[in-house]
Amino acid sequence: MSDKKIRHGHKSKNGKSFIILPIIFCLITYLVLYLAFVPSFSPVISAVGMFFSDNEKDYSTEYDNIFVPVSENSTVPTVTKKDSNGQEKTYVKNDSVQYPNYGNLFGELIINDCNVDANLFFGDNDVALRNGVGIYAGSFVPGYGGTILVAGHNNTYFNGLKNAAVGQKVEIKTSYGNYIYEITDTADIDGSTIYDLVKNDAMKDLYLMQVREMAKIVYEAGLNIDYFPTNFIVQDEKIFYIDYECNNYMDEWNFENWGIKYWSKTEEFIDYMEQH
Repeated sequence: MSDKKIRHGHKSKNGKSFIILPIIFCLITYLVLYLAFVPSFSPVISAVGMFFSDNEKDYSTEYDNIFVPVSENSTVPTVTKKDSNGQEKTYVKNDSVQYPNYGNLFGELIINDCNVDANLFFGDNDVALRNGVGIYAGSFVPGYGGTILVAGHNNTYFNGLKNAAVGQKVEIKTSYGNYIYEITDTADIDGSTIYDLVKNDAMKDLYLMQVREMAKIVYEAGLNIDYFPTNFIVQDEKIFYIDYECNNYMDEWNFENWGIKYWSKTEEFIDYMEQH
């Protein structure tokens, strides 16, 4: 009787092992596969989820919004000064407004005739251009009496600029006042890019001379532009810079140290051409 009990107990123990070990093996295998592949597929899963989701992505958490619209007739303290030509001009007093920090949403830009109505940011980084248009941080803001450089993507918020015409009004609203500007000139730039000219062996020394003169001007202003050849179009033997990018000057990104590598059939240019 005892011998039967022993054999029966031995059989039961082996049965438990037969069940438990495969389960443990499956769990370990699943864990290894999860750790190995989820980091690679999570962006795809996230993208698919966004595509099929009914919820609109909220980007407002990416920036600080200090824009508080004011009435059309509101005023702020100003000061009158003479400009470089001796003419008197009125400017907003610095201590009377909240000057925006880099990345702040601080206004709105409207061109009714072009169906343009966009958030206005101080700065032209990716967050600003994903959510509206941005004033280059090295230029002036409305009301301070200087040139305002505004960047925006022509396939999103500035798409309507293709309908811009002389005489149309540009309205900029800020927390300290509203400003009206007028379009005084427009230009259609049509021609081959420097990239296409290099690719087709049609590049001229004249264009190199022009870009070097252009670079000299922006260097003196403490700036760099993006010298990649797709950003320049030739029209009537003159080159035009058509990109929005404008950054603080750095030696490593100037024309002679970086841009020139792509203005002829260099190794860098050929590598880029083969990859694109």
